[in-house]
Amino acid sequence: MASVDVGIGLLGYGTVGSSVNRLLVESADEIERATGHRLRVVRALVRDPAKERPFPAGDEVLTTDFAEFREDPNVQVVAEVMGGVQPAGDYVRELLRAGKPVVSANKQLIARDGAELFATASEAGVQLRFEASVCAAIPVVKVLRESLVVTNVHRVLGIVNGTTNFMLSHMERGGSYADALAEAQALGYAEADPTDDVSGADAAAKMAILATVAFGSRVGYEDVERRGIEELEPAHVSAAAQLGMVVRLIGIATLVGDAVDVRVQPALVDRAHPLAAVDGAFNAVMLQGDAIREITLEGPGAGGIETASAVVADLVSVVGTSGTGFLQNDACWRSLAKLPSSEWRSPFYVHLEVSDRPGVLAHVTSRLASHEVSVAQLVQKLEDGAATLELVLHRAPYGAVAEAMREIAVFPEVLRPPFVLPVITERGL
Repeated sequence: MASVDVGIGLLGYGTVGSSVNRLLVESADEIERATGHRLRVVRALVRDPAKERPFPAGDEVLTTDFAEFREDPNVQVVAEVMGGVQPAGDYVRELLRAGKPVVSANKQLIARDGAELFATASEAGVQLRFEASVCAAIPVVKVLRESLVVTNVHRVLGIVNGTTNFMLSHMERGGSYADALAEAQALGYAEADPTDDVSGADAAAKMAILATVAFGSRVGYEDVERRGIEELEPAHVSAAAQLGMVVRLIGIATLVGDAVDVRVQPALVDRAHPLAAVDGAFNAVMLQGDAIREITLEGPGAGGIETASAVVADLVSVVGTSGTGFLQNDACWRSLAKLPSSEWRSPFYVHLEVSDRPGVLAHVTSRLASHEVSVAQLVQKLEDGAATLELVLHRAPYGAVAEAMREIAVFPEVLRPPFVLPVITERGL
């Protein structure tokens, strides 16, 4: 770009948008030294120009008219920080077709419509970058796409939602689910409606993006097996501690031959594993591959200034390259099948509440053995004529474990349906 001043347009000017503007103003000299250009916000599309904002946008920057925003010749690069699939998706498509590079912090949009958006960007010969859509300030997309391009990454493990990690850390210290949620909301980590976080929907969108980039094959949001933390009880967290583990909401993307499995669910994590030490609202992503063995990236995964820093990094990357840049035609170069869920293999944790009668444990282990599933660890607690069995199973296909649990659930001695979670050990899954 020939101009010393590069005009930046913002779709949205809330917490993240105003933080982007502040970073561009306060870091203008550093950016110019790195790129030879000064980046300046010249237009921001908003719903309410009169709304008070943490960092003023400047005179005549705010507009409610998208057509005016799109046609403004001073807007050379756009940052989409408004969120939601619509109208953000339509805006991004139009801007790409108009020849304007776009960077996005919108995980749901990239996870759901990424293939179409990248095709549009490629046809227009402009860039679409999305580092800020996953784990905010942690540059995992850049590492996967550039630094590890020939590494053959075959597994991605991630704590990619700070809200749930904060809540589970709180429960680990003795709090209830309700108390943990209330504390997260009071501190601003959780929204008034926390559904996207606690159901795993937020993490599923991020894991779809990471799996797509890591494996070079399109993984949509709908392809991610998802289970949230709503069913977790203090008893499960206490059992994990007894077994030398902690409970975390983990995103797991695995390449098995020519098939992919991507899931988000609570898991018991061995205390010796790097992800077990990730506490509070932090995120971490572990990449495992042939040439690297393991790399773990950790840092703040949410927040206005953290997300804004990733947006600015993408803006600098766009300014520093030309055309479609390194990300042309998006990350996908092949089409891999989805691994049948029954074939996904892992160690598993099982929580069973049964009547305290002779032979119950033998009956349970016999049913497991009939499906070639063996027990690695057992903790038993007796109380008021009932027994709680905490089992850790050796690595087995999920289908075999699920079928054994269906058979065990109908035993007359079983008081509640079995509760099953995967286990992550020091050696990975």
